[in-house]
Amino acid sequence: MSAPRRALIVVDPQQEYFTGLLPIQYPPREESVQRIAAAIDAAERAGVPVVMVQHSAGEEAPVFNPAQPQFRLHPSLEERDSTGWKSVVKQYSSVFPGTGLAEWLRGKGIDTITLVGYMTNNCILASAADAEPHQFTAEVLSDATGAIDLGNEAGLADARTVHTTLLTLLNSNFAAVASTDEWVRAVESGEALGKGNLVESAAAGAAARV
Repeated sequence: MSAPRRALIVVDPQQEYFTGLLPIQYPPREESVQRIAAAIDAAERAGVPVVMVQHSAGEEAPVFNPAQPQFRLHPSLEERDSTGWKSVVKQYSSVFPGTGLAEWLRGKGIDTITLVGYMTNNCILASAADAEPHQFTAEVLSDATGAIDLGNEAGLADARTVHTTLLTLLNSNFAAVASTDEWVRAVESGEALGKGNLVESAAAGAAARV
């Protein structure tokens, strides 16, 4: 099997998730943003392209408003040398619609996207699921992503439950899930990450109930 041709997709590491209306709750946001930085460091060392994504909801929106300071990247990322990054602004949960990103990735010969950033319960989930019809393999870094507490008419779920449940779901079919350290080792060795599948995940889930 040939080595994965990766790109690191950094999804919406914006101040909205730190000082804005949607603070990340799990893993702790100041820890996950450090892991994002570590993934960027490893990507740059290995020559893996880095794509920095920001979400825009328009200048009338209460969140992700490009006219407001919360639209900006977390300071630890904004202060970095970004001259080698590809910048993308998106309007949907997935990184693909209307951004030209799929075409850019194909032009670079990329076959695998590694997703870090926010939120596990929205843009990471949507982008990982959307990778398959665009014919990309997806990877998600568990400690370089994060979720929020959720509550609505369907129920309540704390951020840790949301995060771990969605990562389990993703690894059952849509994406290989690993820690940042595991991914760095895979990048350095040119190896693919291991991923579960639906049948094995179902069997393991059933066995755990016995």
